[in-house]
Amino acid sequence: MVKAIRVHELGGPQVLKWEDVEIGEPKEGEVRVKNKAIGVNFIDVYFRKGVYNAPSKPFTPGMEAVGIVTAVGSGPTGIQVGDLVGYVGQPMGSYAEEQILPSNRVVPIPSSIEPAVAASVEPGHTILVHAAAGGVGSLLCQWANALGATVIGTVSNKEKAAQAKEDGCHHVIIYKEEDFVARVNEITSGSGVELRGYMVSFGQSSGTPDPVPLSSLASKAAFLTRPSLFQYVLTRDELLKAAGELFANVASGVLKVRVNHTYPLSEAAKAHEDLENRKTSGSVVLIP
Repeated sequence: MVKAIRVHELGGPQVLKWEDVEIGEPKEGEVRVKNKAIGVNFIDVYFRKGVYNAPSKPFTPGMEAVGIVTAVGSGPTGIQVGDLVGYVGQPMGSYAEEQILPSNRVVPIPSSIEPAVAASVEPGHTILVHAAAGGVGSLLCQWANALGATVIGTVSNKEKAAQAKEDGCHHVIIYKEEDFVARVNEITSGSGVELRGYMVSFGQSSGTPDPVPLSSLASKAAFLTRPSLFQYVLTRDELLKAAGELFANVASGVLKVRVNHTYPLSEAAKAHEDLENRKTSGSVVLIP
């Protein structure tokens, strides 16, 4: 038996229960991993609330973790007991001390990357990043800056503004104090961000967005997309290539991963509460 967070009914952070679970041994093509650091993301909140439907109840939330392989199922996996590995995506269930994972969904973590740490932007482009001090926003700003783009970021307060500046934002807008649309127009001398550019919705922490009529995009010559990471790493080779590029940028110093908040795994409810109340910045991690 191991300890895990379980959800028996949908609702607020209080539905996250700390319980014993039986996970068994890995079957063919599977590995058993003892988690060392577990990522907390808004997608976990969506499943907890029922915005996204979990395959069954009760369920263990969580879509990413880093840990040590403790057992390997039969068949070729290329993975050995003792390897440090990470995963993101399906299957759900990372809010646990240990879990069983498909071997083709885990990637080796370079020794230079600490467990808790584990786009088409071109020079001259101007981009706008909302939630610039969040876990994803922080990385986006750094990466875009490194590629030579002018980065405008929006945040909710002065503390987060300071972080966004450190992460490569050339201009930071505190959206609670000024109209970000007017400010972007002022920064860009009325040009706005890239014409014929992309609006990428990569999360919905403020709730499900209202529908957007296609006709409204015509006057702006814009592309609107709502991608999912998992659509870009369908194959094992794509997953390894994407992970390798990310780790290389972390190791070289292009990207600095901010793990600003850590909580014991048993206090996942507190982590969710702080995340939803905008009390966090950077990455939020649970430690078993």
